[in-house]
Amino acid sequence: MNPGNGSLVTEFILVGLTDQPDLQISLFLLFLIMYVITLIGNLGLVTLIGLNSHLHTPMYFFLFNLSVIDLCYSSVFTPKMLMNFMSEKNVISYKGCMTQLFFFCFFAISECYVLTSMAYDRYVAICNPLLYNIAMSPTVCSSLMFGSYFLSFSGAMAHTGCMLRLTFCEANIISHYFCDILPLLQLSCTSTSINELVVFIVVGINIIVPTVTIFISYGFIFSSILQITSTEGRSKAFSTCSSHIIAVSLFFGSGAFVYFKPSSAGSMDEGKISSVFYTNTVPLMNPLIYSLRNKDVQLALRKTLSRRKF
Repeated sequence: MNPGNGSLVTEFILVGLTDQPDLQISLFLLFLIMYVITLIGNLGLVTLIGLNSHLHTPMYFFLFNLSVIDLCYSSVFTPKMLMNFMSEKNVISYKGCMTQLFFFCFFAISECYVLTSMAYDRYVAICNPLLYNIAMSPTVCSSLMFGSYFLSFSGAMAHTGCMLRLTFCEANIISHYFCDILPLLQLSCTSTSINELVVFIVVGINIIVPTVTIFISYGFIFSSILQITSTEGRSKAFSTCSSHIIAVSLFFGSGAFVYFKPSSAGSMDEGKISSVFYTNTVPLMNPLIYSLRNKDVQLALRKTLSRRKF
């Protein structure tokens, strides 16, 4: 990737989360702890699902992919973010910035569609349990994941390709802690109208379509749950759904807040705080939400640890 259309900028300076020196060490420790927990949680979940055959079901197939995505997603910018907390000048090259932008878009969009596939999986399990094995066959699950990654790659290419066509003249200070789309658009010395249209279309599709699909799925799910006569059964079903709804609300809500809000200096500062949720907090929470409260995963963990002892 060479600077596009004669761009004079060969590197960017990342402002980071804060410019207050007193907070740098505290934030470094906080995000380091969060990153380590994220790595352990997602790697642990991937390992457990891979080693235990009773977890080789559609639900855990999607959880496996979600954990891999979260693992890669958090690694796109957190290591650089941690380095920046301890550096006086937070520099990232033009090539590094565009690469970071591509993988950020790829894994963020992937997360959208994996969460959507999980909602569909819960819909089939609760509303059509007799057809579950057919509706969620290995072929269907693989097709859903292939479609998710294809849409993710297409969206990432659209954003990155449009960014590469812009010219960056002298301004190279990114008001963010990673190379996000909107802060980069503010630095361009050429027209960004096409980029803004692409952002509106691609982000709109990748937030609205999954959100509507999830809402429809849960509309049918809640309707089916309310027909369950057993109080214990309803409670268990609601508990399972609530975990997924929390993760979906946090991820899609923070993303919509950043990308559908008018761009300004104040909103950019708010956007940085909001983006912490979908870049750091969501990958941290997903293993906790989907594994620690799950009896099957707890059983798999005990079996795995008992095998290791012998």
